[in-house]
Amino acid sequence: MFIATASLYPARNTHCTDSQRHPSLSYTIFPQTKKKRVLRAMRIHGEMPPEKEEEEKVKSLSSSIQQPQKLVVVGYALTSKKKKSFLQPKLEVLARDKGILFVAIDLNRPLLDQGPFDVVLHKLLGKDWCGAIEDYRKKNPEVAVLDPPDAIEQLLNRQSMLNDVTDLNLSDSYGKVCVPRQMVINNDPSSIPHEVTRAGLKLPLVAKPLVVDGTAKSHEMFLAYDQFSLSELEPPLVLQEFVNHGGILFKVYIVGEAIKVVRRFSLPNVTKQELSKVEGVFRFPRVSSAAASADDADLDPSVAGEILRNILLFSFRF
Repeated sequence: MFIATASLYPARNTHCTDSQRHPSLSYTIFPQTKKKRVLRAMRIHGEMPPEKEEEEKVKSLSSSIQQPQKLVVVGYALTSKKKKSFLQPKLEVLARDKGILFVAIDLNRPLLDQGPFDVVLHKLLGKDWCGAIEDYRKKNPEVAVLDPPDAIEQLLNRQSMLNDVTDLNLSDSYGKVCVPRQMVINNDPSSIPHEVTRAGLKLPLVAKPLVVDGTAKSHEMFLAYDQFSLSELEPPLVLQEFVNHGGILFKVYIVGEAIKVVRRFSLPNVTKQELSKVEGVFRFPRVSSAAASADDADLDPSVAGEILRNILLFSFRF
């Protein structure tokens, strides 16, 4: 059995002319055709029943046809800054190779009029946007929304996000896991020194805005070497004891069964000598951002492995 092709293009496979059977026919023999000839010969010699040959034909045809890949459409609504840092060209190319298409959501049009989407990825806040997302979720329950506003709300307050960890009351049988002691100051900055003394917090202290709303101001952080200088800060804020950690911190990202641990540069240790000589409150940048990656830092791999192992053993659930 042969597959005949018109001689419009040069044949890349074995090209020949069967002058005995088809004197004027030019054809190309493809690998699958060779297999069919063998199968036919087996049938002629009684080695293969006709139904077996038909089964082989179906298998051969199925293997030669590529099944269309299901496209996953991800509608995204991000700030311009987040879009620039997240939607890198390499990511978009990799996503397309995996059958994932990123589509920008038009914020000037109703969300319900757009799509269809398989996933909605957003990094926006505000009452109107959250209302639109909730309405979309109700009318499109099959669409995965990352993340639902009610889940995000828990992380918009630094007090609530750390209280969850504290309330777990984690066992220290596999190591010690804890959160820094902290307190919240809602008003009257002049009362901060007295409140710190009464709470028994130890210096130095890290001061952070209570609310995390994605603005630059919400990421402003300060390191206080003496409690009296704290009155210069603007409540509401969270005060936490600073814990020496070698200038390196770990961020853990978990999506389903996938776990990714990255290292980030952080504040250096504060010595007792430094604490006794330095006074005041000092603002420090976002040293743990992605731009401050410490993945190439000189760190014993066993340390990172031990930290990850302990994290998995504790299995945080929020």
